[in-house]
Formats: sequence, structure tokens, C-alpha cells
Amino acid sequence: MSDSIIDVLQGRVRDLGDGDTVRRVLPIGHRLMVGPFIFFDHMGPWNFTPGRGTDVRPHPHIGLATVTYLFDGAIDHRDSLGSVQTIRPGDLNWMTAGRGIAHSERSPADDRAHGARVHGIQAWVALPTDAEECEPRFEHYPGSALPQRDADGARIRVIAGSAYGLESPARVASPTFYVEAKLDAGARLSMPGGHPERALYVVSGAVDIDGRRFGEGDMPIFAADADVTLHATSDAHLMLLGGAPLGTRKIWWNFVSSRAERIEQAKADWKAGRFDKVPCETEFIPLPEPH
Repeated sequence: MSDSIIDVLQGRVRDLGDGDTVRRVLPIGHRLMVGPFIFFDHMGPWNFTPGRGTDVRPHPHIGLATVTYLFDGAIDHRDSLGSVQTIRPGDLNWMTAGRGIAHSERSPADDRAHGARVHGIQAWVALPTDAEECEPRFEHYPGSALPQRDADGARIRVIAGSAYGLESPARVASPTFYVEAKLDAGARLSMPGGHPERALYVVSGAVDIDGRRFGEGDMPIFAADADVTLHATSDAHLMLLGGAPLGTRKIWWNFVSSRAERIEQAKADWKAGRFDKVPCETEFIPLPEPH
């Protein structure tokens, strides 16, 4: 392990049913978070034949914000605030759960009819303790609204927070950065500085860092004060993420909180049907039963 790299996480394949898999990187046993990021799933790519699609039935969240970002395909988002939004590649869906929200994620009807490819990242960021019980809200930003830069073989888009002198319009509750980077083979890019916790996820391709090579599914974690330069050994697609740590958090199913009793209350509320309903939805995901 070099001085600049303090840990390396590797995505673990999880089957969501019907053969639809994700590569889950966070949380993992010895590391719950990187900055505010407490959940990080690499979805797909899923190649749906005509008549099939993704169907994530209504389910609840508290104490976090979901961050959905697609590379391919489309997903229809519906939530208990009444929001209805199709997410397309390059768009940002930012849903702040706060005291509680429910939502569904499904393939659009046209994609389902003709077949489609879906590929992207589903991340969650935990909320600071003074914002854990805030009013839920939903924000959508088209790709054209997210700041971008293209120079020296590196194309970057700032999805959330601030990096490389650019700032996303998304409202973050704590110091955060989340960046998509596409590097041509041979290109170099420095990791953003000024953040106590930083990580890189390799979507595809490979990069060298301090003489070590990282490929698809790898997430190296960097020392706070290290100068880190990424060298693409092939065309590389990367996600850069991190920010300020938030302190101890507990996570169970779709619930995040600094207080164990709050998670128990959320369990009871979902089981009893006390969360607001998602309009036009009749299904829901039941509370998981303890093993």
C-alpha cells in the first residue's frame, strides 16, 4: 500500500432478482462511509429484452439522500411527494429523504416494450445530524445543467458539490464532491484536494496510481493530504467522490440515522403503513424479516 492509498475496496456482486445484478462497493464490513457517501451500487449494465425492465417497487428511506446517475437507458422515478421524473444519461436525480419518503424506480413503458440497456450508479449520502429529520424534497437536474470541462484528454462533469473550480447546482447538506471523469488512454488527472476523505471508483478501463493499477470495480481510498494523480493506461471511465466525514451512522435496509431508536421507529412506521404513499402505485416492498 502506498502512502497515498490507505484502503482498496472491491465491488461485490449482488443479485436483485431475475438475473439483474449490481456491484456493491459501500457499505462493506470494515468501512461504512467515504465522506458522506454511505452506499454505492454500480448498476448493470442490464440488457433487457422486449417486455422486460427494471421494477423497484415503492420502498422507504430516512436520513439520507439518494443520488441516481445513469450512463445508459432510462428510469421513471415516482415518490410520495408526487414527483414523477424520467432519469436519462447524464441527468442527476437527488432525492432527500429526511424524516421519511417512499419512491419507486421502473423502466419507462416505451423502453419496456422495445427492450433497453440500463447502466449507472445508485449512491446514497448520509445527512448531517441537524438535517436528518428535514422535510423530504426531490430535485432533478438535466445533464446540461451540470458543469463540465474537457481538456488534455480528460472530460469531467461535476455531479454534486465542488471540484476543479466548478460547482454543481445540486443542494448538498455537507461538504461533498462527486465527479464523473472520462479519460483517454495516456491522459492524467489529479484528484480534487481539500477534502478529508476521497475515493475513486473505476467503472471501466484502468488507471495507474503511484505504480499500482486499478481496474473495473476497484475503489481505492486516499489519504487526506496526499497529492494523487491518475494515469489512464486505457480509455477509462471513473467516478470521483468524497467530502467531510459526518460521524457515526447506523444503516439498516434503506434507513440511515445517527440513532438506533430512529431506525426502529422507521421499521415500525413502514410495517404499519404510516409512510406517505406513492401516487399511482399499488405495490410496495415489505419490511425485510429478520433471518
